[in-house]
Amino acid sequence: MKHSFKDWIIAVRPWSFPASAMPVIASMGYTTYAYHENLDWINGIWALLNIIIFHAAGNTWSDYFDYKHKVDAEDTFGVRTLTKKLFKPKEIYHLSWGLLIAAVAGGTGLWLRTGMPLLYIGLGGLACSILYPCLKYRALGDFVIFIAYGLLPTVGTVYAMSSQLSPEVLYIALPIGLITVAILHCNNTRDIQTDSRACIRTIAMNIGAKASIRLYCFEILFPFAWLTGCVAAKVLPAWCLLVWAAFLPALRNTRKALRYFKDGSSAIADLDQETAKFQLIFSVLLTISFALARLAG
Repeated sequence: MKHSFKDWIIAVRPWSFPASAMPVIASMGYTTYAYHENLDWINGIWALLNIIIFHAAGNTWSDYFDYKHKVDAEDTFGVRTLTKKLFKPKEIYHLSWGLLIAAVAGGTGLWLRTGMPLLYIGLGGLACSILYPCLKYRALGDFVIFIAYGLLPTVGTVYAMSSQLSPEVLYIALPIGLITVAILHCNNTRDIQTDSRACIRTIAMNIGAKASIRLYCFEILFPFAWLTGCVAAKVLPAWCLLVWAAFLPALRNTRKALRYFKDGSSAIADLDQETAKFQLIFSVLLTISFALARLAG
């Protein structure tokens, strides 16, 4: 079966890319605020493009193994690329390897432009991509996502642009990472029954639906308290309070999540998409806050 370019684009799930791109973009904003001079913007853009390629590789890699292990089936909410026979499994498998090779090549080039710390960060990202399906099936998926889309991209972006390893960037890695994990977590909460049928384990399954919904609410509400605390402690600029403009979308998501107790999985069928939109808004506001802090001197 011959596929169009559009088919291949759909296969990598581009609508999910903000989950990986926004931590990098927010980190670029933080870097301009924390390190005023001698910033390498080429490296920053390079890091942004490379993590998107890594994300595309991770998406297709996960889709292949989810189909192989019957986590995704015709009656699940998951990706339909393979369950609807739009692609053959081997096509998605080969696409994954092609994207991984491209990402490794791009990461190698960025490492050669910077230094050894980026090699270790890149190897960590590669390990997260390859091992994600195996770890996800053992209730470690949330942890891997936090590492891959919270800690590594923020630290890596600051280093790529400034040649500095900045532990202070973890102040923004935590809230952005938690919200990104919430995208996966609400997905896993919705899929508790079908995941159980596939004989895998997730944190949502381990703690139960009620605790899982409460954990989701914590993951998208705590970032506001965290950043407010960071501003109060004067480790981040007061402009970061701008993220409170995203509180209403967060509140809408928590209300939708709480409907699970009454209406079941159908109530949160699209909550992952809504959470991704919220993550985009939150991260954009955080990036703007650093730009304003930089302009304010």
